Amino acid sequence: MPESRTAPPNTAAEPPESAPTRWVWLAAWPVTAVFVLSNAATPLYVLWQREIGFSRGMLTVIFACYIAGLLGSLLVSGVVSDRLGRRTVLLPALGLALAACAVFATASGVAALIAARLFTGIAVGAVVSAGMAAVTDVAGPHRRRLAALLASCAMVFGAGLGPLLAGVLSETLPAPTVTVFVVEAALLGTAVLAVLRMPVRRPDAPAKGAWLRIPGVPPGSGGQLTLGIAVFAPGITATSFVLSLGPSLLSGLLGTTSRIVAGAMAFTMFLAATGVQFAVRKLPRRTILTAGAVSTTLSMVALVTAVRTASVPVLVAAALLAGAGQGTGQLGGLSLL
Repeated sequence: MPESRTAPPNTAAEPPESAPTRWVWLAAWPVTAVFVLSNAATPLYVLWQREIGFSRGMLTVIFACYIAGLLGSLLVSGVVSDRLGRRTVLLPALGLALAACAVFATASGVAALIAARLFTGIAVGAVVSAGMAAVTDVAGPHRRRLAALLASCAMVFGAGLGPLLAGVLSETLPAPTVTVFVVEAALLGTAVLAVLRMPVRRPDAPAKGAWLRIPGVPPGSGGQLTLGIAVFAPGITATSFVLSLGPSLLSGLLGTTSRIVAGAMAFTMFLAATGVQFAVRKLPRRTILTAGAVSTTLSMVALVTAVRTASVPVLVAAALLAGAGQGTGQLGGLSLL
């Protein structure tokens, strides 16, 4: 995850008074709304491939553009939000996400899908940096554990809600590649309102220096960072495996190509990642990270077993364990960061 540096007292973008707890929750909503967009297109690519006609290799290029936008945004948006304020970064990011919705909904060629995924990646990178920092700012030093919990849950819940919405809306309503993005645009509109009213302020004295920040580790913190990454990275990789293999496995095992079924499995996985964080939030970080490592390992064992035995229950167990592994690894890792 990107580094989140604490600004000096005279530059902190914190509200002058302790904000009500409800605002800590509302501050996490823009993160959820943008992460819904990050996965909303996933169940729809098979439809675009049929309508537009492009290869699996081109699909890889489309996904790569998302990663390029994400990485580029992460290098810039954090330092910009530290200097100019969280709202200054979040509002353009939400505007770019709305533009991505419009491009997705009207896409008639590969270039449009590439542009929409690029916009999405940039928006996600911005909310990961500025949005999660805004949650921490609103929460204040005395609610850091709550801030880490809500920021982490906002990511995984949004990531799971996206494919579920896309699957359900594309199967039940007209215009399957349009409707979900109309709904997502409405969600992003509420996120804009939340950012406009969010109790954060511009930094009093922005720091000077380069606008491009290469991620670094404060002296003496390398061990904590390594421990967090060692659990979180395999956890998020496990959910990626399930997302990529799950739909094809379900199609073969159940004899259905329903996007609702595939979206529901993804949502259940990320719902497990969300719920487990609330369940373990009071445990010591080392215990949380250990649980994450065990869950991720068991999820991969279950996934291999599901592939070899063609068992739907084992595949569902693999998804739930992968979600639990990502959720605990992410919560423990973000808390350490």
